[in-house]
Amino acid sequence: MKAYPLKFRPIYKQRIWGGRKLRKVFGRDTPPGEEIGESWELADLPEDKSVLTNGEFAGQTLGSLIQQYPKEITARADFPLPFPLLIKFLDAEDVLSVQVHPDPQTCRRLGKGQPKTECWYIILAEPGAVIYKGLKETVTRERFTQAIENGSVAELLAEVPVAAGQCHLLPAGTVHSIGAGLLIAEIQTPSDTTYRVFDFNRVDQNGQPRQLHIQEALESIHFEAGPDDLPVTTAGRLVDCEYFAVDKGHQPRNGRLLVSSGQMKTVIFLSGFGSFEDAQEEVVEFKAGETILVPAQYEGRMKFGDDTEYLTVTV
Repeated sequence: MKAYPLKFRPIYKQRIWGGRKLRKVFGRDTPPGEEIGESWELADLPEDKSVLTNGEFAGQTLGSLIQQYPKEITARADFPLPFPLLIKFLDAEDVLSVQVHPDPQTCRRLGKGQPKTECWYIILAEPGAVIYKGLKETVTRERFTQAIENGSVAELLAEVPVAAGQCHLLPAGTVHSIGAGLLIAEIQTPSDTTYRVFDFNRVDQNGQPRQLHIQEALESIHFEAGPDDLPVTTAGRLVDCEYFAVDKGHQPRNGRLLVSSGQMKTVIFLSGFGSFEDAQEEVVEFKAGETILVPAQYEGRMKFGDDTEYLTVTV
């Protein structure tokens, strides 16, 4: 395999809380008339697999390509699958449900689900936008259960004002929600296990409340987790947890950057545009709103046609 930067087809998810910022901000050709809440940029889950769109391997899934060329892409002949990242853009036009994702111990105890740790990078925040992460104070399971019963869960959550450029890590077990008016890049472990505990008394298009997972959520929540335990970062290395690392980069117009580290990287472009070019002058262009997987054996340079901000994710 001759390594080259890999681009994948987005997987769009309509959500009750979704909007149209992906079309407005990144010029995405999203399904007309649908409120898209999630765009899965890089995925290797049983029912959702990213499909390559460029180069000689176009049409193959991410997982199948790594199976064929593990060392060229990941630098490891024994690289474990599924791919250890799930990367999304989230467009929250309305508030999300209050939810939690289990940690490995909870998954084993419940005998189901996949653990999920995630981080949110705030791309765009409308005035007054907030997220909810953790609890205002230490809350017992009994008190939280009472809040579920009387519809006051939101009163126990730590409401955190947010601004573009912030990154928030949410370890598994953190009860959380996203407020309205936000466009977010989400980097997470490869799990779609979500336990919804409160949905602000909303109903779907058929007038029915969405399913809640109260018992599973109560088993999963770390009731001691508050905002002081969940730091906010804005520059340099944003996240360095056991599952992934996230670094923020910036290059000026006409900047150049060598790419030859021997390490697989996923690059999420937040603004600007440019291209990857190798010694044979083969070019892969990039622009704001794209996510590109750079194989470990790729050698070349990044050329920036405009002032560009991006996130680099490593595992």
